[in-house]
Parts: sequence; C-alpha cells; structure tokens
Amino acid sequence: MTAKRKRLPGRIAAAAVGSLGLAAVSIAGLLALDHALPPPLDLPPLSVEVADRDGLLLRAFAAPDGRWRLATELDRIDPHFLEMLVAYEDRRFHEHAGVDPLAVARAAGQLVANGRIVSGASTITMQLARLIEPRTERSLWAKARQAFRAWQIERRLSKKEILARYLTLAPYGGNIEGVRAASLAWFGKEPDRLTVAESALLVALPQSPEARRPDRHPEAAKAARDRVLRRMVSAGLMSSQEAQRAASVGIVPDGRNRMPMLAAHATADAVRARPGVLRHELTLERSVQEALEAVASEAAARLGPNLSVAMIMADARTGEILAEVGSADYLDARRAGWVDMTRAVRSPGSTLKPFIYGLAFEEGLVAQQTIIEDRPADFAGYRPRNFDMEYMGDVTVREALQLSLNVPAIRLLDALGPARLAARFRQAGVKPTLPPGQRPGLAMGLGGVGVSLRDLVQLYTGLANGGFAVPLHEVPAQVEATQILSPAATWQVVDILSGVRPPAGAPRLGIAYKTGTSYGYRDAWSIGFDGRNVLGVWVGRPDGAAVPGLAGYEVAAPILFDAFARSGLGLMPFAQPPTGAVRLARGDLPVTLRRFASAASAPRPAGVVEAAPQIVYPPNGARVELGAPGQPLVLKLQGGRAPFRWLANGEPVGDGTRRRTTSWQPGGAGFSTLTVIDAAGRAASVKVFIQ
Repeated sequence: MTAKRKRLPGRIAAAAVGSLGLAAVSIAGLLALDHALPPPLDLPPLSVEVADRDGLLLRAFAAPDGRWRLATELDRIDPHFLEMLVAYEDRRFHEHAGVDPLAVARAAGQLVANGRIVSGASTITMQLARLIEPRTERSLWAKARQAFRAWQIERRLSKKEILARYLTLAPYGGNIEGVRAASLAWFGKEPDRLTVAESALLVALPQSPEARRPDRHPEAAKAARDRVLRRMVSAGLMSSQEAQRAASVGIVPDGRNRMPMLAAHATADAVRARPGVLRHELTLERSVQEALEAVASEAAARLGPNLSVAMIMADARTGEILAEVGSADYLDARRAGWVDMTRAVRSPGSTLKPFIYGLAFEEGLVAQQTIIEDRPADFAGYRPRNFDMEYMGDVTVREALQLSLNVPAIRLLDALGPARLAARFRQAGVKPTLPPGQRPGLAMGLGGVGVSLRDLVQLYTGLANGGFAVPLHEVPAQVEATQILSPAATWQVVDILSGVRPPAGAPRLGIAYKTGTSYGYRDAWSIGFDGRNVLGVWVGRPDGAAVPGLAGYEVAAPILFDAFARSGLGLMPFAQPPTGAVRLARGDLPVTLRRFASAASAPRPAGVVEAAPQIVYPPNGARVELGAPGQPLVLKLQGGRAPFRWLANGEPVGDGTRRRTTSWQPGGAGFSTLTVIDAAGRAASVKVFIQ
C-alpha cells in the first residue's frame, strides 16, 4: 500500500508530462497546419464606386460576378447597429479567439437534452470563415474545419478587420452582399443613418437571407426583425418602449431600391479612364446633381418623346464641374439616353454672340448706347437674316445683344475679323469644329461652327470670372485660368446680359444669360451665370433631327431658370465694375461712338415703311392642342414696328416686347382672340380654339 502511494505522484507527474507533451505536439501540429494551409483572406472582387466631392456615393457598379458587394468601413456604420449585431450574433465576440467555448458547451447540452439542434455555436469569425470558403456539406467535420479557419483568421486579423470583412460579405438577399449594399438596396441610404427598426432587420437577414427577403417574404422578415428587437431588450441595449416603436414600423414600404446611378455618363467615363481602381472621387456635388437630373427628367417629360435635355453646372473660378447631366434618362432608349450630349458637337446658334460684343468693347469700337443698324446687309455675298426674318432698324448695342439680333452681331464680327474671335476661343481651351479645309468665317457668329455644351460652359466661365476662362474638369485637379477678355469689356457684356428679361413664368433670379437656336431648329441652348457658377442647358434630339418650333428662349431658358433655382447653391452677386467700366448715356459718348458704321452698311432707301404687323402663328381659325397641362403657346408675328403689345381676350400678355416671338399661357380650353399692337398703333388679330 505504501509503495503504491509512493508510485502515484510519479504516475500523475508522468501523465502531466505526457499531457503537456501531447498538447505541445498538438499545438505544434496546429501551427504547422496553419502555416501549410493558410486561410484564403483575399476578398472577392468588390463593386466599383464613384463618389462626389464630399465622399457621398454617386454611383456603384456591380462586381464582375453580378453581385452588389461594396467595401465596408466600420466608421461609416451606425454604432448602434454594430452593438446590436454583436449582441445578437456573438456577444463574446471581443473575448474569444474565433471559437466560443461557452457557446459550444451550451449548444452541445441542448443537443443532448432535446435530441436536436436548438441553437448554433457559430461566432462571427466562424461565419466569416464560411463566407470566404463556402462549403455545401453540413457535418461535424465541416464545422471543425470552420472552427480551425476561424482560429487562423483570428491570428491574422484584428477584431475590427474581422467585423469589417464580415459586413462586406454577409448575404442580404438576392445578389446583395454586405451591409452597405443592403442598406442602399432596402432603405436607399448609407448604413451610418439607419433607424433602430432598419438596424434590427439588417441584423436578422444574414441568417436566412432568402427566406427573410423583405420584398418577397415581408412577414418572415418582420418576425425575424422583431425577435432581434426583443433580444435587444433582454440584453439591455434598448427599452421595451423603444422596441415597440421600432416593431410598429413597416419593413420596406418601397420594396428594393435601385442602386445609386447619378451622373451616369461622367461616372462611366471616370471608371473607364482608371480601370482597376475601386473608388473614384469627382468634383460633382451630389445634391446639385440630384436637383439637375430631376429638372432634366421633368422637362423631357413635358417636351415629349425623342427630345432630350443635357446640363452642366460649373464653378467659374475653379473650373470644377458641380453637376453634369448627359441626357434626361440614361436608360431611355427613345431618347438615346446613353449618348452624352454634354460632349456632342452641335451648332451653338447665337450663344457665341456675347464674345463678339466683348471683343468690340475691348477694341473700343462701340459702347452700350452706340447706335447700330439692324437692316439687310451684304457681306461679300453673305446675307444674314434675323431669327424672325424681320429687321428693327436703328437699335443700341445693348438692345442688339439682348434681343440677339443677327445683323448687328455680324457687322461687329466683320469689323473685328472672325480669326480674332476664333483665337480667343482657342485661348480659352475651346477649338470650334469647322468643315474640313475651311477657315473661320462670319457665319461662326450665328452658330456656323461646331461646339459642345462643355465648350460653351467653359467659354462662359470667362464672363462669370472677370474675363478669365477656366478649363472644366470633374476629376480633382489644379488648373490655370486664361484671360480671354479684358475685365472692363467683360463687365459690359455681363451688365447687358443680366438685364435680359426672364422667360415667361420664370422669376427674376439676378442671373445673366444668353439663348441660342441652331439652324433648322435642331438645338436649343441657354447659358446662364451668376457671380460664381455657370449653368449650360441643351435641348434637342440626339440624332440631330429638326424639331419644329424648338427655340432657346422658349424651351431651354425656362429649364435654365428652374435648374438655377433648384440647385440649392444660392445666387452669388456679380463683381463690382472694374476701373474704367461705366455705362454712359448716348449723349455722353464721344461722337465716334454714337453710331457704328461698317463697310456693309447702306443707307435705307427713301420711302420704305415697315409692313403692318401680321400674326403668323397660330394662324387664324387654328385648333391648337397643347402637349401638356401648363405648357405655354408660342406666338409669332411678322412686320410691324417694335415694341409690341400682345392681348389675349382683351387682357395684356406680359409687358411690351421688342421681340417678334413671345409666349402665352392659356387659361383653359375654348375659343380665344389674340391681338398684337405695334408702336405705330397698327393691330392684327386671330381667333383660335385651344383644346
């Protein structure tokens, strides 16, 4: 007995040594196995993202496998969601090394007691292991391999890295992976702005993403969400009242949201320019982009099928593009929405005229109150005519630009030389497109060259920026401004354009703007600016087909004013006049500046009197069907002496105008009488039926 007692400590010691040896061998084996079979930690391909100047998502592209899988950063997720996730899925996540022994013991005890699996023992790390190395079989051996992978992962990644990877790969139904994609798809927001109810649903979804998919199985989704809320009350993370309020909220009332697709053309260009880059940042401002896209979509709906709208808004001081709308709807095949009309080369109509006048002011050829002739003229065989096919006789330079008269602009361009104007455009980084083998001619002053909307906005940064044009860019970059007009000449042009009357129904916003219509009614333009930002609008058909009645003042200008008002940027005042920039009355001008004369000027034949006014549209007795409620009716006349007064059923239509084109908003269907009276008191009337 005594001998046996003496041998017992030795046996215990030997067993202890053996156990330690076995443990050492096991650990060594695990370490060797860990070294030989490291876990596959590389993430699958992620979705490419394009963000705005503040880091807000503009557009995401599906991963190559067709899944929405956005990279996740923990500091961009609601902290309360993270607390709920850990409390529900793995409450000892921050203590264990990949496997939770207490959870394993609990699950084993429940299995023995109930004869079936009551609860699992998977940790978040084990779930990550299953996501990065999917296995179809369900067995103890598969679970053991998963536990081993979890241990390996914990050796290599921090808890934050593990959580971030899990939240990037977790399934949320359909082709949605990761909490960011899920938050955007189900709630239309980033996961840093989740409500309690939304957080609870996203905690519940990864356990059974298809069975609980909110758009297909809302009842199952709600039941799972409410279980999470009850668990949070038990864990002390929220009060029962807060849980009840969250449980009363609907699941996803709008169904699944489309992933953000703002600035579709610009974002696609950015991704093509830098393949392989996962995150791109542009100078665009998301709120401005959303506003302008809404304006373009609404305008296109009013205008009817086949017509599209493009816009660019840019900071005139930096050249940064704040919003870029390439078409009214990127996915609309009727409007060829995939064509980026901000870069399409088209005829600019009269939008280049301000630069002709700017050069004339700079050269001292004219002042604002200089008289210039608007009469038929022949410039070596080139005979320009006004848009309304009529002439106004003697007008001031200010009136000529505000009314966009063609002949006065060509008189000035003839004196300056088209090559000089083209040279200023090149200084601004804009190269107008000319027919092969041709040099700049007088026709460029009326749109006889090709430019893009992007070109025009870049040119107009020179007017909004004191004569210094800035290259436009949507990718952050340092650029240099180039002077294209003197500050004094620029101020004169801005002063004139800021006095142009807004289109019918638009408020006075304090912006300067110019409109244009290309030959054959193919393109309608409007470019406007305040003291800081420039906005350009194009309307037309992407295929270049003519659109009868399409005009810049009636169609594009209202869109310009609407977009400026809804951009949310606020209006900036114009700069104060530079030294030497003044607006003199005609009587105070030097004799040489009181009237401009060019080689093409000719005395007016004696005895010629303007014809009486005649309303050419709508014609007398016409039945006019307006395209949409609230759409104005364009009124046109020929002949007469400006200014003109319009009456509809005896009531004035706006103020007196010198234009031969205006618009009227009918009060309803039925017969109406339209009358126009010119400065000589002569009148013309038509009777039409509005339907």
